[in-house]
Amino acid sequence: MSVKSKQGGATLVVGLVMLVVLTLLVLSAIRSGNINMRIVGNMQAQEETATASVQATEQVISTNFTAAPASQVIAVDINGDGNTEYTASVPVPVCTASLAVTNADLNPANPAEASCISSAAVRQAGISYRGKDASATGQSWCYQQQWEVQAQVTDDRTSATATSRQGVSLRVPAGTLCP
Repeated sequence: MSVKSKQGGATLVVGLVMLVVLTLLVLSAIRSGNINMRIVGNMQAQEETATASVQATEQVISTNFTAAPASQVIAVDINGDGNTEYTASVPVPVCTASLAVTNADLNPANPAEASCISSAAVRQAGISYRGKDASATGQSWCYQQQWEVQAQVTDDRTSATATSRQGVSLRVPAGTLCP
């Protein structure tokens, strides 16, 4: 047998082995890409649920929730297209502290604080402030309260969950309960 006929078969075998190795490399790359796409999709779902949770918390905080604290279910539209993508569950906000505000802590020139100044201080507001008379150091008509608002969102498609907690310090009228 000649040398030429022996080499023809070896080249075919080496070529087939190389083709199998290349096929395995391509399959591995495709599988790795698919896994990475799933990871990125899960991360996106987790970020969206976290964003929806924060958005629901901010929506509660922007209302007068201290007047009648209650649990709520809030529809969240993440992308602004008018459709609800997530539903947030917001338990009853919790008041963690309440501190009486004195007239001396208020600024009568600030319209937001003027309603808190008790009547004795309002009558004498032009005479003295922050100091010598009892009306300036007396109890005002407001309290400084700290509240904790929490929201939880679960994505139905991916089962991703997120919970946000936000502390809020508010000046509220006297008589606002801090249960």
